[in-house]
Parts: sequence; structure tokens; C-alpha cells
Amino acid sequence: MNRRHFLRSSLASTFALATVPSAFELEAENAYQKNIGLQLYTVREAIKSDAAGTLKAVAAAGYKQGEMYGFPNCDPIIQGARDCGLELHSSHFEWDSVINPKDAGFSEFMKILEKAKTVGLKHLVIPYLKEEQRGGADVYKKIAANANKAAAKAKEAGIQLAYHNHNFEFKPLEGGKTGFDIFMEEFSPDMKFELDLFWVKVGGKDPVAVLKQLTGRVTQVHLKDLKEGMTLPNFGSVPPDSFQELGDGVIPTEPLLAAAKAAGVEHAHVEQDQSPDAMASIRQSISYLKSL
Repeated sequence: MNRRHFLRSSLASTFALATVPSAFELEAENAYQKNIGLQLYTVREAIKSDAAGTLKAVAAAGYKQGEMYGFPNCDPIIQGARDCGLELHSSHFEWDSVINPKDAGFSEFMKILEKAKTVGLKHLVIPYLKEEQRGGADVYKKIAANANKAAAKAKEAGIQLAYHNHNFEFKPLEGGKTGFDIFMEEFSPDMKFELDLFWVKVGGKDPVAVLKQLTGRVTQVHLKDLKEGMTLPNFGSVPPDSFQELGDGVIPTEPLLAAAKAAGVEHAHVEQDQSPDAMASIRQSISYLKSL
């Protein structure tokens, strides 16, 4: 651990002592560190060239589960994970099947659910909204209504549907509410959140406070760190080097893990959207987690 890590860890620990269990208690009790996942989008370039070898390296680094992306079109990831013993509980999927369904029966989404059951997934996550899919309050309400219908169908299949945030959902709309406010109000009890805590921070919110606010409504979280010096809130794109390995930025990890546990979160996944060396980044992040 370099001096920067030492200083940051000391400050984070001081803050955490006042609000959450100690690091020793976290290590003993927090399942996220023992069963940490990786959002496999982090190593997407390596997967393109060698899915099996990349997943084997992810497992060797200490990750216990992988969260897929691009489902249902990710058979090489599924096979590679099975071959190396990497658990698959969750995937991001083709979200137009839910937010812009071709028919009232959500036929495309139903096909996705069938394959998800075959693979053994317990979670499907709406990962994103294209810019043209973001609008005013009425647009967000329509998305929520469709998501609620799909979540009910997913529940019947034994699968939890959730929505993964970025920063744009926190941008105030006409009238002062945000898209995220509308989702919180409009999502049914069947529809949950996967909170990306980096993007919550970039959107100008306190990730610990949002987790507390959504107790019982967050099934999974994404962990990554944010480079020091960014002006917040930021509702647009961010530079590639904004994405940092855990422990290298301004978001203390321990309070997040404690807040996730208190909120009833099931799985935690490391993710780093951009990195000049993704494999080195995921090794550094898991090493930091193990040091807590």
C-alpha cells in the first residue's frame, strides 16, 4: 500500500468508525468481500479475443461470480464461466425488450426470460437508456410502467428485474424532479434497483444516503472509484481516467459495503468502465478489497 492508499484508508476508517462497523467486523461478517463479483463489461476487450482465457483469469484473480452483459447473446461467456467455475447470477440484457416492447405480451423479453432460466440466472438488469430514450417526466413514467409489467413476468419465472443507473437520471427535469425520483416513485415492489455507486456520486448524490433511502429496494451494487478533482454534479460524459481502481479515488469503500448490507443488497460487483489495463485494474481492486 503506497502513501496515498495509507492516507486514504486512514481517513476512510476514521469516517467509518463513526457510522458503520469496523473493518474487522466487515471482514468477518460482510459476504460481499467473500463472494465479490465482477461486471464482465470491465474486461470486454479481452473477452472478445479469448472469452475462456479471460474468465479463467478473472476467477484466478479471486472473483467468485461474473455479471454478464449483452444477454442473451453471450454464449462464449456462459461456457467460459462454467468451465472455470465462475458463478453466474446476473446479467445486463437487451433492454429495448422491456422499455420499448414490440407487443403487449413482451414476447422478446419472454424469450430472454426463458434463456435466463436455462442458464440459472436470478437477476436481469436494464443497463442503460440511450439519449433518445431519455426525456421528460412522462417518458420516465412510461419506462417505469413497462418495467413494472416486465418485472411481474420475471417474478413468475423466479427472476428479479432491476434498473442500473448512470448519472443522467439525477439531472433535474422540468418541475424539479429527476428521472431517478420518478423511478423511485413509480417502480412497483416487484421492480428493484442495481445501484452503480460511482454514477450516484457523479450525479451529485451521496451513495450511502441513497442506499439507506432505498433499503429493501436494491438487489445489487457496482463498486468503482472516482478520480479526485471532478466537479460534481456532472450529468454528461466523463473522461476515461475518471474511473479508478478501488482505493485510488474519493469514494470510501467500507461505508458502501456496510450500507449495502444494511439495505439488504444481495450481490456486489466491481466494475471499471474504462482502464488502460483492465486485468491489472481488477486485480488491484480485489487486492484493495481484501486489505480492508
